[in-house]
Amino acid sequence: MAFSNRKTVLKLFAVCLAAALGVSMLAGCGAQNSAANQQQSANRQYMSQVNQVMDELETALGSFTDAVSRDDVVGMQTQAENALATLDDLGGIEAPEELADVQAGYQEGSDILRKALSDYVSLYTEISSATDANPFDWSTYDDRLAEIQTSYDEGIEKLKAADELAAGKENGTADQQSDSAQQANAQ
Repeated sequence: MAFSNRKTVLKLFAVCLAAALGVSMLAGCGAQNSAANQQQSANRQYMSQVNQVMDELETALGSFTDAVSRDDVVGMQTQAENALATLDDLGGIEAPEELADVQAGYQEGSDILRKALSDYVSLYTEISSATDANPFDWSTYDDRLAEIQTSYDEGIEKLKAADELAAGKENGTADQQSDSAQQANAQ
């Protein structure tokens, strides 16, 4: 009978030990999931801010293009200033560590686009301020405009590349979470 009680106590101890291990494993998973959820939340908040700024930038660039089509130098300057302020906003968003390379891509695209917009306004300001005594040199116009357009396109491509990098990281995070969930379920 003493043997039977001892066996029962050992079984009970083993069950309690297994339960304690299970609870500690779940707590560990919960901590991992909590950290992952916090990271995901920070990433989503960052991307939400970026998306809002990009919408504003798209509007400002559309207005800038409209002013260019009307040869409205004052409108170009105003809209370029709006776009530049929006690019400043983009540069001012603090990225989570996981998305630092995405922010670097946005910053690089912003810097290139900033220069292109400034060069564009300078070119048209130069044209509009030309006089008979100090005429604009039209022989350089096509080359200068092509260079500015190339720079502008490069800036836009850098911004798109940063968007694609962010989307890839978001999909990678979702895949990692799915893998983590599958591993947790397997245990």
